[in-house]
Amino acid sequence: MWIPRFVESRLVRLGQQRPVVVLTGPRQAGKTSLTRRVFPEHGFVTLDLPSEAEQAEREPDRFLARHPPPLVIDEVQYAPGVFRHLKVAVDRERSLNGRFVLTGSQKLELMRATSESLAGRAEIVELEGLSFAELSAVRPDVTPEAMAVRGSLPELWEKPELDARGFHASYLVTYLERDLRSMLAVASLRDFERFIRACAMRSAQLLNKADLARDVGISPSTAADWLSVLEASNQVFILEPWFSNRTKSLSKTPKLYMSDSGLLCHLLSIHSLEELDASPYAGAVWETYVCGELRRQLKNQRRSGELYFWRDRTKEVDFLIHRAGHFELFDAKWTQSPAMRDRAQLVRVRAVLPPNSVRAACVVCRTPHELLLNDDVRALRVHDLAQQGGS
Repeated sequence: MWIPRFVESRLVRLGQQRPVVVLTGPRQAGKTSLTRRVFPEHGFVTLDLPSEAEQAEREPDRFLARHPPPLVIDEVQYAPGVFRHLKVAVDRERSLNGRFVLTGSQKLELMRATSESLAGRAEIVELEGLSFAELSAVRPDVTPEAMAVRGSLPELWEKPELDARGFHASYLVTYLERDLRSMLAVASLRDFERFIRACAMRSAQLLNKADLARDVGISPSTAADWLSVLEASNQVFILEPWFSNRTKSLSKTPKLYMSDSGLLCHLLSIHSLEELDASPYAGAVWETYVCGELRRQLKNQRRSGELYFWRDRTKEVDFLIHRAGHFELFDAKWTQSPAMRDRAQLVRVRAVLPPNSVRAACVVCRTPHELLLNDDVRALRVHDLAQQGGS
C-alpha cells in the first residue's frame, strides 16, 4: 500500500526547475520509495552497496559513465568524492533540469557537500516520517495515540503485519552498525546504545550534556560528539528556546527530543497503548509525538515560521511557532479531558508577549472534539493541527 506524501508535488516541480534535487531525512523515512515513484524514468543506483560506493568515491568518472543521467543516487553520503564530478556533469548541460536526484540520511554532510560543490545547482528537501494527516488520509481508523506508539516510519503502516518491536530492534542495530561507523569512530557500540537509551529517557527535557555523559560513563566532549551524530542522522531533534535581548530571564538551554516517538517507545520498552497509558513517560512520549507533528506541519505547508519553546523562571510553554512577529503557542497534554488549569501557562505566556501578536494558544491533547477552554485558549486534537497553521 502506497501512502501519498505531501512533498511529492514539490519534488516533481523541483525536478522540472533545478538540475539537482537533494532529498534528506532519517533512514526508513521513505526517501528511496518516494524518489523511485516520483522519478520513474530515472535510472537508480544505491550506494548502500559497498561496491557501488567504492567506485563512486574512487572512480567517479567511470561510475557516472556506468550510470548516466537522469539518475537517482541513493545514500550518496557514502561517496562524498562524487559531488565534484556531479558538478562537472551538470555544468556540461546546465540548461537540463532534473538530471540528478540525490538522497541521504546524514543531513549535515549532505548540506555541506551540496553547498561546497553544487551551490546554485541544487535544491534541498527534508523528508521526515509520516504526518498524521498523511496517514489518516489512507488509514482513517488510526488514532494519534496508536501512531505515537508505533511511530511515523512509513513501512510500519504500509505493512500492518510487521511486528513493530522487531522492526525497531532491527532499525537500531542497522543504525549502530552502518551509519554510526561511517560517521564516528566509537570504541564501544554498547556504550553508544546506552547513550541512545539515556537520550530517550530525557526526551522532552532540557538538555544537560554533563548528566548524559555521567550516566553513560563517558567524557562530556564524547557526549557532545555523539549527540551531534544523532542530530546529524535525524535521530534526535534539538529544540531551541525563544528569547530576545529584551527578555534576559528566558532560558537559553535547548530541549532534547527523539525524532520518532515509535523508536522512543521501543527504547522505553513501551509496546502498546495500554503500556503507554500506564507509563510514567506517557507525557514525555506525547510531547515528543506532538513535536514531530508540528515539525512536519511546518515542512509540509512550506510556510514561513520556526519552532521554539518558551521557558523562564516562572512560565513554560512546550512549543512556540514564530512567524514574522506573530506567535502560535502549544502545550502538549496526555489528558483526554482538558480542564481550565491546563490553559494556565498558555495564558501567562500570552500576557507577556506583545499585544495582538499571539494568533493562537492551544492545548494539544487527546480530546475527542475541539473545545474552547475560554475566549483565548482552545483544546485541539492532533487531527486539527494541519488546519491550525492558517489561523
